[in-house]
Amino acid sequence: MKIAVYPGSFDPITYGHLDIIERGAKVFDKIIVAVLINSSKNPLFSVEERKEMIREATQTFSNVEVDSFDGLLIDYVHKQKANVILRGLRAISDFEYELQIASINRKLSEKVETLFLMSNNKHSFISSAMVKEVASYGADVKDLVPDHVAEALNIKFGLEKTR
Repeated sequence: MKIAVYPGSFDPITYGHLDIIERGAKVFDKIIVAVLINSSKNPLFSVEERKEMIREATQTFSNVEVDSFDGLLIDYVHKQKANVILRGLRAISDFEYELQIASINRKLSEKVETLFLMSNNKHSFISSAMVKEVASYGADVKDLVPDHVAEALNIKFGLEKTR
């Protein structure tokens, strides 16, 4: 069985993330979307909130699971008996950072490969940080995130329901 782990903060999940999940689900027998628990970051949504948003957004994929982890990604990948780390690339600026991470993971375990998927051009500008920024000002983000995520953002920012 070919299992891939798609790690990230997913704060919140965007259509860019979902594009990578959908395309990865066609390649792998199972995708584990793994929410990183990172105490050095100050996320808008709790780990449980993020997991629930991801579950709702991926419910049509029978081979996608949602989980969370802390510690080293490579340890989590081994624990899940996965052999691939799935990552999305939006722009050349992503590549430099992702290359460093992939290289250290390769150094820690030669049994695990990192597979990069290029974002669909229509999603290449979307980042969770950008979504949160524009949503905080009341902008309509329904073209960037699923409806339930847009609604959750509006609730977090104390705004009316999505426009």
